[in-house]
Amino acid sequence: IFFLKYSYYITMNINYVRECARLLATHQKRISCAESATAGHFCSSLSLMPESGKILIGGVVCYDADVKTSLLGIPKEFIDEFTPESSEVTRALVESLPKFFKSEVYLAITGLVSPGGSETPEKPVGTIFIHAKIDDKHYSVRQVFSGSPEQIVLQAVNRAAQCIADALMESESH
Repeated sequence: IFFLKYSYYITMNINYVRECARLLATHQKRISCAESATAGHFCSSLSLMPESGKILIGGVVCYDADVKTSLLGIPKEFIDEFTPESSEVTRALVESLPKFFKSEVYLAITGLVSPGGSETPEKPVGTIFIHAKIDDKHYSVRQVFSGSPEQIVLQAVNRAAQCIADALMESESH
């Protein structure tokens, strides 16, 4: 049963990632990422796609708040005010990426995949924050997922890919 559940999440994840990669390539956009809760799984998933060499620039895993501060320059006071797992910090991570990477799409993912972070009744374990900047337009998602930490990470990767794909498809219609 575990294998079937795991296979389901992998399949679901790869299908959205595949579409995201295809749309990034079609739109000739490259992506850079700052991943906290997903710990590099988004970039890793993109690297498996045939378009990866055309679309994936790089990423930073910033699981610990100290990495967000020391490497990415997010002020400790800002993290203390909003918590490392918040929409505000996730957006700040996106804003820090152009110092390291040149791309048209920037993505950050933070959240709570297991107990021990900044969870509250309003922000339970499973809460994920996604922020994307495509050209100069911002997209934010806050979503609560359920399951094991592994399942939450895979669902977050899937949702981030869906967010980018939806934004790129939206731009086609304008």
